[in-house]
Amino acid sequence: MNNTESDPDSEYYLELSSDPVRFESFSHVTNVFFDDSKQQVFAVRSGGVTGVNSLHQSFYFKMEDKGLVMSIKFSPAMNILAIQRTQTSVEFVNYSQTSGLDLVEYSQSCKSKNATIQGFVWTHGNEILLITDHGVELLLVNPVKRNVKALKSLSLGVNWYLYSRESSMILLSSGTIGNQMQALHITPGNIHKITKFEMDATATKPGKLAVSERDVALAVLYGTPCIIVLRHQHDAHRSGSAYVCVYTVHKMISITQSHTLKLDMRGRFAINVVDNLIIVHHQESKSSMIFDIMLDGVSDGTVIHHTSVTAPKQIKPFSLKVQGATLSEQTSQPCPLYSENWILFQPNIIIDIKLGCLWYIELRLEALTKLITDKVKLVEFLIQRKNGKSFLIQVLQKYITDLPKTLIDMPAIFDRINAVCRIQLENELQSQMATPLQSTPKNSSPAIDSFPYKVQLDQIDMYTHILSKFTGDVIEPKMIVWVLLEYIRSLVEHGIPVQHLIYEILITTLVHRKAYYQLHQLLQYHVVADSKPLACLLLSLENLYPAAHQLALDMLKRLGNAHEEIIEVLLSKGQILSALRYVRSVGMVDQVSARKFLEAAKGANDPILFHSVYKFFEQRNLRLHNTTAFTRSEHCQSYVQHYENLFHDSNDGGSSSATSSSISTITPQD
Repeated sequence: MNNTESDPDSEYYLELSSDPVRFESFSHVTNVFFDDSKQQVFAVRSGGVTGVNSLHQSFYFKMEDKGLVMSIKFSPAMNILAIQRTQTSVEFVNYSQTSGLDLVEYSQSCKSKNATIQGFVWTHGNEILLITDHGVELLLVNPVKRNVKALKSLSLGVNWYLYSRESSMILLSSGTIGNQMQALHITPGNIHKITKFEMDATATKPGKLAVSERDVALAVLYGTPCIIVLRHQHDAHRSGSAYVCVYTVHKMISITQSHTLKLDMRGRFAINVVDNLIIVHHQESKSSMIFDIMLDGVSDGTVIHHTSVTAPKQIKPFSLKVQGATLSEQTSQPCPLYSENWILFQPNIIIDIKLGCLWYIELRLEALTKLITDKVKLVEFLIQRKNGKSFLIQVLQKYITDLPKTLIDMPAIFDRINAVCRIQLENELQSQMATPLQSTPKNSSPAIDSFPYKVQLDQIDMYTHILSKFTGDVIEPKMIVWVLLEYIRSLVEHGIPVQHLIYEILITTLVHRKAYYQLHQLLQYHVVADSKPLACLLLSLENLYPAAHQLALDMLKRLGNAHEEIIEVLLSKGQILSALRYVRSVGMVDQVSARKFLEAAKGANDPILFHSVYKFFEQRNLRLHNTTAFTRSEHCQSYVQHYENLFHDSNDGGSSSATSSSISTITPQD
C-alpha cells in the first residue's frame, strides 16, 4: 500500500487556513465589503455601525448614516477613511484608532460632469486613484486641511478595472467590445502608461463584453507582474474546453502573452495565486488545478503551453467551529467547498459572505511530494517554493535510498540544484565586485536566471543531509561512488568550486571499498582537485593504502605552495636527506629551521646521518654569518653537544670518509 492510500490527507494538496478571519455575514441589514489592498473586511450595518476585520486586527466604529454605502476603504496609514455613497463623489473622514472618526467630512467629485465613479483605490500614502467610466484621476488627500488636490488624470473609456497593490499597476478594460486593455503603472504623484494591447475577441452575446472582469486577475509571478485571463472556448469546431492566458509585463513598458494553461474542462472557474503558482478552481467538479509557469512546457515559438502540475484535486475539507446549544458549547460544522457564496480575491483569499469567513488558501507540499511522480519535475517544483527546503531534502534522501531505480534521474536533479547555487554564487560575487562573472554556467537561460529562486541546497546542505547519510548496508558502495562523481561533475560544469568535504567522502569511500585503481585514476587525471586538506587525508589513509603517501606528496608538489607540508611529511617518514635535497631544490635553505632537522636526525640514531645534517647547516652558517657556529636564537646548543659527544675523535678516517660522502650529496648551494 502506498502513502497516498494509507493517509487520506495526502490526497489534498490545497487547504484553507486553519484560523479564518470571522466577520458579520451578509444579510438584509448588513453589507459586506472587502479591501483587497489592505485585506480588510468591512461589515456595515444599517445605522452606520461598522466592523473591520483582518488577519491582524478587528475593531468597530460608528459613522453617520448618510445613505447606502457602495464602497469603503482605509488609507495605507489608517488615518483617512474613504466612503463612496454616490456614483459621482467620494467622501473622506479623518480617523484615529484612539479617538475614532472625525466629525467633519470632506468630499471630491468627478472631474467630468457626466462621469460615473466605478471605484477607487488608495495607492501611495494619502494618494487615491478614482476610476470613472471616462478615465482615471490621481488625487492627494490632505487630512490636516481637509481638502483634496488633483495630481494627474487620464481620459479613456473604461468598462471595468483591476488594481494590484503588489505591483502598483491598474488594468483598464476599454473599447466597444471590451477586448482592448490599457495598463497603468502608478507611482507617487504620477501615472505612467504601459503599451496598450488587445486580447482575442471570441464570439459573445449582444451587449456582453469579450473579456469579463471576473475572468481576469493581476498577480506577481516570480517577481514579474502578470495578467492572468480565463478564456472560454465557444467555437463549435474546437473542443470547447477553457484555457488560461498569462500576459507578462516587461519592465512596466510592454505586455506580451507568454504562457497558456490547458484546463481540459469547461464551466465556471476562479483563480488564485499561491507561492507563485496559479490555482484554477472549477466549481462544477469541485476541484482545483495547480500550474507553475517555471516548469518546462511546450513552446510554439512565442507562447509556452503548460498542463497542470498534477491531477485536479479537491481542497481539503474544512469544519468550522460554531456556537452550540449553550454558551460554553462549541460544535464543528462542515463548510461547503466551492460554494456559490464564495468570492475570490488576489492573491490567495477566499471569502464566504454567508458564513462570514475569510480564508487564505495554502499549499500542502507534503501531499504534492507524493502526487508529482516525475522526479526531476518534483525537484524543480520544490526549488521554487517558499517552504520547500525541508521537503526537497526529504525527497532527495528517498531518491538516494531508492538507487539504482532513480539512477537515470540523478544527473538532471543535481543540475537543477546546482543551477540555483550558481545563480546565487554569481549574485554574491557581483555584489562584492560589482562586475559579472566571465564564465557562464552550462545550459543557463538569462530569462529564467532573472527569477528569484526560493530554495538553495549548497554543498554543506548536500553533505549534511544527503551525502554523509550513505550507508553500505542500504546502498551499494559503487552506487555511492557514482552519485558522488555525478554531483562533482555537476558542480564543475556549473563553475562551482568543489569543497573539500565532498572530495573527502569520495576518497574515503573508494579506500574503504578498496577501489585503489579507481582512486589512482581520479587523482592522476585530476578529477579530484589538488588541495592541502586532501593531501593530508591521503596521508592519513597510508595504513590502508600505502601508495597514498606518494599520491599525497605528488599532490603537494603540484600545488606549488606546500613546501612546508612536504618537508614535514618527509621528516615524519625519516627521509631526512630527501627533505634537505627538497629544501635545496626549492631555494629554501636559508629559511628552514636547523633545529627541526637536527632533532629528526638525532632521533634516527644514525651517527653518520646526524653528521651529514650537522655539516649541512654548519656550511649554511658559514655562508650567512662567516662562522660555523649556530646563533643563540636557533636553540641548537644541545645538538652541538650531541655532535661533540659523537665525533670527539675527528681523526677517525673510516668515520670521516663515510660522513664526507654523505655530506657531499647535500651541500647547500652558495
